[in-house]
Amino acid sequence: MGEEGGAAMSTQTMKQGIRKNILAQREQLSLGTRAAHSAAITGRLLQLPEYQHADAVLGYMNFGAEFASELWVARVLAEGKRLALPKVNHHTDCLDLYWVDDLENQLAEGLWGIREPIVERCERLTVTYGVEFVLLPGVAFTRDGARLGYGKGYYDKLLARMVHCPALVAAAYSMQLVEDIPQEATDRKVEWLVTENETIDCAA
Repeated sequence: MGEEGGAAMSTQTMKQGIRKNILAQREQLSLGTRAAHSAAITGRLLQLPEYQHADAVLGYMNFGAEFASELWVARVLAEGKRLALPKVNHHTDCLDLYWVDDLENQLAEGLWGIREPIVERCERLTVTYGVEFVLLPGVAFTRDGARLGYGKGYYDKLLARMVHCPALVAAAYSMQLVEDIPQEATDRKVEWLVTENETIDCAA
């Protein structure tokens, strides 16, 4: 194995270590703590000028112990914005995006129990130009915007397909902040990181 191969393996090993550690810590948060943190984060997201100025946004439906993005998603629709949500395409191993305006009737449990758009009931986005604000999930983040996902690379591939530059924002509990995350060429940093305690301008 050459130096590049060894470095890649080392990066992946380091990422997996961070991922395992943060996920374990996140699972230890009580339901009450997660609910309180999620409510605070939702309030901060709604105050972001980038969100307020956007007519169309891309969100995601939460699972497990992560930030309850469903609170924010409901507010997006209540405020009259257009909402796009992702669905894993098992043929391409990529995310397809669909416009959703009825959370009760247009979503069903999909991969890992995550609520996803029902293809027959939603309009698919053929281009993503209209999306001005993207809320990204993740396991760990640094204050300068480095993001560690769940390891499948779905969002890295999605962002690579976006030729325009929507605002990239992540929401996480403060305990998901880490000092350093190894970065690869395909990794994209977020511009804003919102926790229950603060709104971080990652480019500052």
